[in-house]
Amino acid sequence: MKQIGKKVLGIGNPLIDIIVSVEESDIHTLGIHKGTMALIHKERMSELLQFLKDKETTYSCGGSCPNTIIALASLGIETTLAGKVGNDKNGQIYAETLKTLNVHNELAVTDEEPTGTTVILVTSDSERSMNTYLGANRLYAAEDVGQDWVEDADFFHFTGYMWDTQSQQEAITKALSIAKQKKTTISFDVADPFAVGRYRDTFLRIIEESCDIVFANREEARILFDNYDPYECCRSMGKLCETAIVKNGKKGSFISHKQQIISIPVKGPVVPVDTTGAGDVYAAGFLYGQCKGFSIADSGIIASILAGQIITQRGAQFSKEQAAGLRALLETGTWRSL
Repeated sequence: MKQIGKKVLGIGNPLIDIIVSVEESDIHTLGIHKGTMALIHKERMSELLQFLKDKETTYSCGGSCPNTIIALASLGIETTLAGKVGNDKNGQIYAETLKTLNVHNELAVTDEEPTGTTVILVTSDSERSMNTYLGANRLYAAEDVGQDWVEDADFFHFTGYMWDTQSQQEAITKALSIAKQKKTTISFDVADPFAVGRYRDTFLRIIEESCDIVFANREEARILFDNYDPYECCRSMGKLCETAIVKNGKKGSFISHKQQIISIPVKGPVVPVDTTGAGDVYAAGFLYGQCKGFSIADSGIIASILAGQIITQRGAQFSKEQAAGLRALLETGTWRSL
């Protein structure tokens, strides 16, 4: 696995995030399984938006992989984002936002579906429940993958959310083939317990055959390895890939690198404001460390610091001011004293 790289490619689902603060009773009224991501249809999205129309909302460019790529770009890493948007206002907003964030844009555009949208419901305990209408993302296909820009990347990052349609699977399979031929470092975030439940055997095969770095939280790891112990899950995953990471919430995370396990402490508040995107930003922090040539342990600490920062605010992306402060923190080395 390469230890130094400056360019990170992400292929994922670009989504317009609509973040709404709700009560526990709202979650029950809407019949939502708290803390998970549900794929929904147009009619259900309309129903949710109608129910939530009088509540305070925040809008941003989102999607799990895009969150990671945008965070990396904000820290000065050269990044490219690929995916699919609709030929509509939201798609234009997404593309324009990527430009302002210095993310190279390889988004395909379709007239067949609108840009995907996620309604993120945040309860008082900061838990988020995501309701996603994939829209144009469902149509991302192998022909949308450019061999030149996959070959140009030092790191290729993708998530388990890309397994929700056959065309998306074929696109990632093509990108993985190109990346493996170029000996690109391949990073996979399994992303969601429901996705793991649907594609457990496939994900285990991909981890073993294609991946260098794999991220999972404790629930995703539990489903993958049928074990409630995050440490043991990390050890099991570490037998399948070079670097396996299991995030254990408020208890920190475990990293298995070449089957040696490191414990990474939490670096942030005990009570979060909003956990939206925490895992995505953790992945960004770890990949940042690897791009800059830091050790596995230091990359884990950086990941923990960034995840700890993102949960102090609403939404999954840092403001320009926050990003500038974090970039300075990392570049001056003062993060080591935190």
